[in-house]
Amino acid sequence: MESVYTILLFYKYVRIKDPELVKEQQKSVCEAFGFKGRIIIAQEGINATFEGKIEDVEKYIIWMKQDKRFKDTHWKKSIGIGDAFPKLSVKVRNEIVSLHVVDGGTDINPKIITGKRLKPKKLDKWYKEGKEFYVVDMRNDYELKSGCFKDTIFPGLKNFRDLRDKITEIDHLKDKTVLIVCTGGVRCEKASGLLVQQGFKDVYQLDGGIVSYMEQFPGQAFEGSLYVFDKRTLITYDDPANHTVIGKCDFCDTSTETYYDCNYPICHSQFLACNDCIEKSGGFCKTYCEKKFSNVTT
Repeated sequence: MESVYTILLFYKYVRIKDPELVKEQQKSVCEAFGFKGRIIIAQEGINATFEGKIEDVEKYIIWMKQDKRFKDTHWKKSIGIGDAFPKLSVKVRNEIVSLHVVDGGTDINPKIITGKRLKPKKLDKWYKEGKEFYVVDMRNDYELKSGCFKDTIFPGLKNFRDLRDKITEIDHLKDKTVLIVCTGGVRCEKASGLLVQQGFKDVYQLDGGIVSYMEQFPGQAFEGSLYVFDKRTLITYDDPANHTVIGKCDFCDTSTETYYDCNYPICHSQFLACNDCIEKSGGFCKTYCEKKFSNVTT
């Protein structure tokens, strides 16, 4: 049966003088539509992902476009499941995504410094032409396990804010054409700006993020499935019969795309595991967590 729900993903770096006011407006409208998901508002902009009925999401977009600050926002939609999020959360924060470049200060401002935008169609053309360029993935390490672009270079981020310390891992690309990628684009705005600031000569960011490329070119340069931060965990747009699984069990390397949360509550790690190994592990990502959990409960 065709889903009646849509998951909407969007962000916009734009000056918001009164984040608290926008928070109350967003909360009121989203509650009226029955949306569930997350919205972060800051003076630097808005970052949101939530689920609702298709017709209500379209009404929301029409409402947002009436505000000149948001009318040219890149709206990204995917098929919903009805319960992708447990509740609605609308919060005001200092930044919509934090790179922590300046301790106690502000991050890179994408309105001032950021990489050049590369449309998915242009990226497809680059691949077909055999252009020399280097894809650098700015997602967290566990996100890459289930899917990434061919020949992806990964700086080794456990968290996005690690980039300021890990940027030296890609110093050898300073004179190359570099394409920064992430899920929907919001992290790329700041990451690409940081690279430009640090002297990288030819920096691009994938416009609309990986999700936009996958939607237009399913089953091509991006291999595997895309990790998302909701109940779906993974999404893909390619033909299931031809889908490539690149995920490997963290314990035995068996092909899998099943993520688990470590049973040790303090750990918070997500890991891939096959059916046999998840039973053997007891649901813990490593022996250390299992031992620590036993010490707490005995």
